[in-house]
Amino acid sequence: MVSKRLQSVPASGTVKIANLVSQMKADGVDIVSFSMGEPDFNTPDNIVESCVKSVRDGFTHYTPSMGIAPLRKAIADDAVRKGIPCKASNVLVTPTKQAIFMIALAYLDPGDEVLLPDPTWVSYEAVIRLAGAEPVYVNTRFENGFVIDPADVEAAITPRTKMLIINSPSNPTGCVQPEKVLREISKICADRGIKVMSDEIYEHVIYEGKHFPMASFKDSFDNTLTVSGLSKTYAMTGWRVGWVIASEEDIKAINKLQTHSITCCTSFTQPAAVEALTGPQDSRRTMIAEFKKRRDLALDLVNDIPGLECNKPDGAFYLFPKYDIDMKSADLAERLLQEGHVAVTPGRAFGPAGEGFFRISYATSESQIIEGFSRIKKGLARL
Repeated sequence: MVSKRLQSVPASGTVKIANLVSQMKADGVDIVSFSMGEPDFNTPDNIVESCVKSVRDGFTHYTPSMGIAPLRKAIADDAVRKGIPCKASNVLVTPTKQAIFMIALAYLDPGDEVLLPDPTWVSYEAVIRLAGAEPVYVNTRFENGFVIDPADVEAAITPRTKMLIINSPSNPTGCVQPEKVLREISKICADRGIKVMSDEIYEHVIYEGKHFPMASFKDSFDNTLTVSGLSKTYAMTGWRVGWVIASEEDIKAINKLQTHSITCCTSFTQPAAVEALTGPQDSRRTMIAEFKKRRDLALDLVNDIPGLECNKPDGAFYLFPKYDIDMKSADLAERLLQEGHVAVTPGRAFGPAGEGFFRISYATSESQIIEGFSRIKKGLARL
C-alpha cells in the first residue's frame, strides 16, 4: 500500500492524455496532439554545440550543488536586467519542476494553506499535498480574461495561509497578469508574511503586454521565490535546466534539500545554459514570432467552431476554450481522442474552475493545427 500522502495526490491530467496518445500512436492510430506544453522546435545549434563540447571535454562529473559559477552569474545578470536585485548568491540551479517541489517541502507543514489561482497548472496542487498542506483555490473568471482579483486573494487568506503560487503568463489560460494586479497581490502577501512563489517559466513567451517579475517590485524580493528556466523559451524541455531566485537565506534552505536529493543539476547542461542566456537570441525571437502566428491561426479556427468561446491569450502557447456541451471535460477529451483522434487536455485537470473548458497547446505546426481543429469541429458536431 502506498503512503497516504501519495494517495492524496491527483494524477497529472496532461501526462495521462500524453500517455494515451503515445499508446494509440504505437498502435498505428493517426493522432493530432494538442496535449503537451512542449515546443516542437529543436534546441538552437549554438546551445547544442556547447553541450557537446562540455561532454567531450570531460565535464561529466558533479558540480557545486548550487550550480556552476558562470551560470549563476548569467542568471543573476539576466534578472538584474529585468529589475530584480539579484546576485549570484541569490541563485540555485535546478530543474524547474524540482525547484517547485523543493520550495513546497522547504516551507510547507501539515495544516498550512496555499493560495492558487483557479484554473492553474495541476502539479502545484500535487506538490502542496505531498508537503502535507492544503490547496485553496482563488477563482478567476473567463469574463475577466482569468485576471486575478486581489480582493479575492485577500478574502481567501486565513491564519493558516503560508504561501501563494502565481504563474504569469499562465498555464493553461495564457493570461498575462497586469502589473497593477501583481503589485497589489505582492503587497497583500508581504504585509501578512505570506511567501509568494512566482513561476515565470513562460516569461519570454509574450505577444502583447509585458512580463512583470514579482521580485522586481519594491520591498518584494525577500518575500518572493522566483522560479524559471530554459524549457519553453529555448525548446529545452528535455534538458531539465532551471533555477530559483530568492534571498540568500531562502536559497540556503532550498539547497539543503538539493544536496539530499539530486545533489546538483546535470553537469554538461550547465555550460549550455550559459550559452543560452548569453549567446545569440535570434532563435528565441524567431520561435516566439512563430508561436504568435500559430496563436492567431488557432484563434481564427476556434472562433469558427459553434459552441466554443475563447479569450485571446497574451502569452504562453495555450488556448483555453469554453464549450457549451453538457459533458464533463474529462469525458469530452476522451471522446475527442477516441472518436476524433485529436488530443486535448480536460479543463478540470487545472482546478475546479476549469470544468467546462479544455486546453489546447498550439506548440505544433500550422498543418497540425489546421487538421486538429478540423477534427475538433467534426467531433463536437457529432456530440
